[in-house]
Amino acid sequence: MRVGIDVGGTNTDAVLMDGDRVLAEVKNPTSADVTTGIVEGLRSLLARSGVAPEAVETVMIGTTHFTNAVVEARRLLQVASVRLGLPATRSLPPMVDWPERLAGAVGRNIYLCHGGHEFDGREIAPLDVDELKRTADDIAARGLRAVAISSVFSPINDELERRAAEIIRETAPDVAISLSSELGRLGLLERENATIMNACLAELAVHITEAFRAALRESGIDAPMYISQNDGTLMTVEQAERYPVSTFASGPTNSMRGAALLSGLQDCAVVDIGGTTSDVGMLVNGFPREAKSTIEVGEVRTNFRMPDVLPLGIGGGSHVHRNGSATVGPQSVGYLLTSLGRVFGGDTLTATDIAVAGGLAEVGDPSRVADLDPALVASALDDIRTRIAEAVDRMKTASTPIPVVVVGGGSILLGKDLPGTAELVRPDHHAVANAIGAAIAQVGGEVDQMYAVGPQLSRDAALEQARELAAERAVAAGAVPESVRIVDQEELALAYVPGNAVRIKVKAVGDLQLGRKTSATR
Repeated sequence: MRVGIDVGGTNTDAVLMDGDRVLAEVKNPTSADVTTGIVEGLRSLLARSGVAPEAVETVMIGTTHFTNAVVEARRLLQVASVRLGLPATRSLPPMVDWPERLAGAVGRNIYLCHGGHEFDGREIAPLDVDELKRTADDIAARGLRAVAISSVFSPINDELERRAAEIIRETAPDVAISLSSELGRLGLLERENATIMNACLAELAVHITEAFRAALRESGIDAPMYISQNDGTLMTVEQAERYPVSTFASGPTNSMRGAALLSGLQDCAVVDIGGTTSDVGMLVNGFPREAKSTIEVGEVRTNFRMPDVLPLGIGGGSHVHRNGSATVGPQSVGYLLTSLGRVFGGDTLTATDIAVAGGLAEVGDPSRVADLDPALVASALDDIRTRIAEAVDRMKTASTPIPVVVVGGGSILLGKDLPGTAELVRPDHHAVANAIGAAIAQVGGEVDQMYAVGPQLSRDAALEQARELAAERAVAAGAVPESVRIVDQEELALAYVPGNAVRIKVKAVGDLQLGRKTSATR
């Protein structure tokens, strides 16, 4: 049996699953320290199901801790940003486009050094060992505890990044080092930004995962723990400590994966309505469609894998504004909904109050919203439906109506249909789809690199190499070999580089091999 947990801005959801069957579910308000909410959720889940803690085989957690830390610029380490690229890349230094608030929290500790590669693996310049030793001395003198190393075209050849890390560790052995070749994709600035973000979260990642371990111990659960990634797959606790940025946007991803299981639909739109926001995404082959352009996190451009999601400031806790016609959001009472919402005894008019007054939900005390003007209620509900329908239309790639699966605790805001859709599906257990998505998550492997296609390597051979490597990485991450399958493949000819260069992206996923122990049990 598995436990899936998703920590949202408003609620912490938990489910207990036996295979694809939901045995029990709980939804509790997210606590201020977050971890307390996890402990309470686990206790409620075990009590409700009657299952002993020893019967839990594994626990999967989706968290917003790291995204929130970057967006709020809190609890971040000062980072030494080391770029290998001289004599090239001098005109656009690291963090050139960062907002001052976040750059100030991380620090503009920038070091430009010689190195880097061309797209075909040729060196731009050899690594300057003495230069890197001077850099390491300065990093140690400043007392910096995190280092982000980025090299030009390191996804093609990561040799210089790894050698630079060895040199820096000789002088500063205790620093946490993040390598861009392990995090981002082609595109130096965006990959570098992702690496700096990862480095600044190094200590927070260890603190959070230790808190998760403590929550499991306090609940009496002695089972391996995994963390949800933003591509719908899992990573071990050790990987989460090393690559915390991989958890960004894991919440919407879990919701979409849960929607696929609950609805039985593999290709559709998914609307996840929470307490604070609504996320609209697309399922392709049962996995979230991946964003093809750069993604901004905390107003910083990045290029690591992220789901293609359109967020809206509409949720169960959204404020309802009365300015002629009603408008909903984007302000929200968040996890204080059960104390500030009118149906719960508060005096703030929220979207949940509107849903109750409109007969769409039965929560709280309906008599507390009986005095609302029917025209106001109708106007607010119309605003919600219209904006969500427009968001779905923007995410579609064709004009024909498509099925829409609505999940999340805030799904009560929608009625039985949505303009422009083929059908509106609200499956059983829709309120905890995010936790279900975490519980059923698989493990994956990914390849994103360039190949020189020609007499030495045919196109078919290059594709096969990429598929085999992606499958190998999935197995190395803990997938059952027999279950691994290719779920996404993309080929892009690069006309702006010499030769027949082609960029190939392949993603493979497989079922988690239960019984593999991680540091969650130590």
